[in-house]
Amino acid sequence: MGTMVGHVAPGLGFFLLGLWHLFNHIKLYSLRPKTYTSSPWFPTSKMRYIELYFIMTGSSISVAMELFIGPTKHQPLDTDGTIPSSHLHNFEHSLISTTFFVYATFAIILDKMSPKAVKRDLTLLIGVIAFAQEFLLFHLHSTDHVGLEGQYHWLLQLVIFVSLATTILGLGLQKSFLVSFVRSFSILFQGVWFIVLGFMLYTPALIPKGCYLCYEDGRLLAACHTQEALHRAKSLVNIQFSSYLILITMLCMLFYLVLIRVYRKRVVQYPLLTKGEEEKEEEEDSDDDVDFQKPSKLGESKNFIFMSR
Repeated sequence: MGTMVGHVAPGLGFFLLGLWHLFNHIKLYSLRPKTYTSSPWFPTSKMRYIELYFIMTGSSISVAMELFIGPTKHQPLDTDGTIPSSHLHNFEHSLISTTFFVYATFAIILDKMSPKAVKRDLTLLIGVIAFAQEFLLFHLHSTDHVGLEGQYHWLLQLVIFVSLATTILGLGLQKSFLVSFVRSFSILFQGVWFIVLGFMLYTPALIPKGCYLCYEDGRLLAACHTQEALHRAKSLVNIQFSSYLILITMLCMLFYLVLIRVYRKRVVQYPLLTKGEEEKEEEEDSDDDVDFQKPSKLGESKNFIFMSR
């Protein structure tokens, strides 16, 4: 981070991940509203761990950029082996990426080795730690985030906190579609705000009137000539955040309405089940864990009658 690419690239990753989760949660809820159970990640038919490999690859590239590719000496340490002040933020950013790498790695290991009853909970717990780490390091950032950049990062912390809070709630409310929807929404919005931040803070033509770009401690920063210009710039950031929030809310709700219409058209009738049969079905769905996302298994279920296309 600290550059346009350093914000846009991880922002694109968060956006794609949030959109992927939003799609899968809506699809799953549309097809099985009575037995819906959230999942921390979603497999695909061709490559089960593609989502987790995506997180691991993106995190690895981020660490490499922060510690080895970005620095002018291609290593983050000073000549005496200490961390220079200008590279503290590089270590902080790389620790965030490392935590997400750890999350994805253990999600794969737990899926292969852990009992089905606990692997979802443990994976979510590591997800909580990852978002907590991200929130903590952005909140206690070594860079003095004041002024225009500070306003962007303060609003980013609000979105990260929502991701953290909904992941914590997901530990106890695994059957709540709303919790999963909000978590996916917040991850997607994190990505959007990272991208916006990257373009708005590092493109000279997009800097607000009365402000300018300058180098300080080897970093490109946005500064303002007067306090009046700074207040105006912060207000523009607030307006921008609110506008994107409204826009993303509208798009996500339309996404929900379209998907729920598409997938519920496939379900013509839910046969009446006795209380014992419903409990049995819920137990089977719980045991299936993330495998119940697969359409093939759903198509084999006797509890659904599908329309032929």
